[in-house]
Amino acid sequence: MPQKLPGADVSHKPRIAVFALGGTIAMTRGETGAIAPSLSGAALVAAVPGLTDVADIAVHSPLQKPGASLTISDILAVASEVRSALANGANGAVVVQGTDTIEETAFLLDCVLETSAPVVVTGAMRGPEAAGADGPANLLASAIVAASGARNTGVLVVLGDTAHAARHVRKGHTARPDAFTSAPFGPLGYVFEGQFRQYLHRSVGQTLYLDTDTPIPPVALLQIGLGDDGRMLRHLPEMGFEGAVIAAMGAGHVPQPIVEELGILADTIPVVLSSRVATGPVFENTYGFPGSEIDLLKRNLVPGGSLGPLKARLLLQLGLAAGHNQNTDIQKLFVSWGNA
Repeated sequence: MPQKLPGADVSHKPRIAVFALGGTIAMTRGETGAIAPSLSGAALVAAVPGLTDVADIAVHSPLQKPGASLTISDILAVASEVRSALANGANGAVVVQGTDTIEETAFLLDCVLETSAPVVVTGAMRGPEAAGADGPANLLASAIVAASGARNTGVLVVLGDTAHAARHVRKGHTARPDAFTSAPFGPLGYVFEGQFRQYLHRSVGQTLYLDTDTPIPPVALLQIGLGDDGRMLRHLPEMGFEGAVIAAMGAGHVPQPIVEELGILADTIPVVLSSRVATGPVFENTYGFPGSEIDLLKRNLVPGGSLGPLKARLLLQLGLAAGHNQNTDIQKLFVSWGNA
């Protein structure tokens, strides 16, 4: 059962559901001096000055994990709880978790949630016992966005008073409090003076409808480096992988010696062509040498657009789980999400 934050006045404030999953924002020091998740959702929101002035908060604490240990099934279950909260009158939702996987979990939520209400994912780069802990400010800004009445924003990631679209956000630094970026697209908006100001709008991708117990097919993610001989490629199907994402060089290029292996693999399981470069799309019609994007797409690889390999892997997994087993269906899915 959710816990309501004391002092909330339901007569006129928006109703916000907060789902606490653990992460750095909830980590305190143990006997060894290292930090680990320990604080409940109620403890997190109770420590935020002014939060009850923003909204009537109902707190859920379904998980207590570091961000790196969250699973796709975990997030599908959270998505189901978010749907239920919104259906029962919540005006918005905030998911609080570790920043290691926020760019992935937020995108996953964006793919499976069909709602006009704002859903925000947030966390912290510094634990609550650290000097300059950013968790309370991020929680407050997230609640302001979720309670703002904004519509059709899709899932947002809010840290440092900055709201990023889940489709575009990525973690760009391991330690800095301003670690998150939406380059080259830019944030959707900011929180100033206690208000959410939205300056950009995002397009809507194809929603995938999955039950919480839907089996998630394994998809391999391979980053291609200088001199790579592709020896892993031929073994992926026998290892049980049902799809693969290739984080290629540049605009979608691989060394010539692995081209034949990639073609054979793409005739066996769906293979998405992405790029290891942080920003920019995979090309489709510029380079024509063996191992170029034109060559690889002719060999049945699916262009991944601008998603990047982490999100491309998730989208392929969700697509396969939803029954999109043909390359034509998978390509339509990637056009929907990858060409923003």
